[in-house]
Amino acid sequence: MWTFWDGWRNLRYKTRKIRSVSDLLAELKLRSRLKQPVWYRGQGNAEWGLVPTIARENGGITAESPLITRFKQNALGLLEDRPTNEWEWLFVMRHYGVPTRLLDWSESPLVALFFAATFEPNRDGAVWCLLPIELNKDANIRPPHPSEIPGFGDAEVLNNYLPSSLAKEQTSSLTPAAAIAPRNTRRIQAQHGVFTITHRNQMAVERLGNGQHIWKLVIPASAKQTLVAELSSLNVSQLSLFPELDHVAMHAKELLG
Repeated sequence: MWTFWDGWRNLRYKTRKIRSVSDLLAELKLRSRLKQPVWYRGQGNAEWGLVPTIARENGGITAESPLITRFKQNALGLLEDRPTNEWEWLFVMRHYGVPTRLLDWSESPLVALFFAATFEPNRDGAVWCLLPIELNKDANIRPPHPSEIPGFGDAEVLNNYLPSSLAKEQTSSLTPAAAIAPRNTRRIQAQHGVFTITHRNQMAVERLGNGQHIWKLVIPASAKQTLVAELSSLNVSQLSLFPELDHVAMHAKELLG
């Protein structure tokens, strides 16, 4: 017997191109019957995989401990709010561009569309769509409530992903997990931020399991300029997504043409 999920699988694996905000809304409407959260990530190049920045660095995961140590050495005197645990240190490092095992996602498709359309203007971009609950099932994270997504610092199951846990032994290997975190900065709040985190092996999220948790929308390079203009009219811009003084200054200078 045909089910909604059968139709959903057939629909989601077709490559679809998004050339306008209205195209994105139509795409979302097609998936409105899906009764679970969807996260979004925009990337300027459709060929890029979903791996965290540390996976692209020399040494990979072995670089994590020295990066944390070096960052702490000079960051403490400059931080108004000192991180109180390992997770908070990783989030501060991610905020300032230090390679980590975290990968940023958003609960807003418009935020993801902005990132896909703004960067790499001569290349097709992508909005990746993730079912975090399905991803966590692959990681054997199955909380008592079926719609629960674990929180960094709150869910014990995520402690296995802590830097100190990985440093204690060298044999375990877990698949990436999806988790939420306190939105304790203006940027993460503005971007509706959520995260995935890898474990010892830096697996690309799109290559896990049977692929039922992920799909991609392609943003043609020829449509990027139009999309940026449409998003700006909806107040989705550098200023709204990066509410910090340097972007306030950039916004003011736009008056000069």
